[in-house]
Amino acid sequence: MTVLSKLNHLLSTFLPAPEADSQPTLQLATAVLLIEVMQSDAECAFEEQAAILRILKERFHLSDAEVKELAEQGQEASRKAIDFFRFTSLINRELGIPEKIQLVEYLWQVVYADGHVSAGENHIMRKLVDLLYIPHGDNIAAKMRAKPKGAE
Repeated sequence: MTVLSKLNHLLSTFLPAPEADSQPTLQLATAVLLIEVMQSDAECAFEEQAAILRILKERFHLSDAEVKELAEQGQEASRKAIDFFRFTSLINRELGIPEKIQLVEYLWQVVYADGHVSAGENHIMRKLVDLLYIPHGDNIAAKMRAKPKGAE
């Protein structure tokens, strides 16, 4: 047994084998980003959860049961994720700039759903906008479209 194969064997005993279906779908990637935005402030408000379900239902034309299942899968994937790369790289491969700008608008809708923007929400939005390669002006325009009248 070579040194490399011994090392590989040793590492395989500590690290779980990758799952065959470990690639997320576009729906799951979208759900994870929406959930991450919701969880980025201290409170996960009911309004934010409702906004996520509404967005997923409208965006992907899903039934109530399908939306519920997707949201549960998104929660689980979000909990297990160590970063956003798996999700944002899929979105960058699958969507053009107009669709990604629409996604950013959806993310801002979740941010604004509870009526205020926290520092954590601002931070994660800056990070996601950068990872999705959205120009600053397009981010601001999406934010303004998502902002309800009277929101801070």
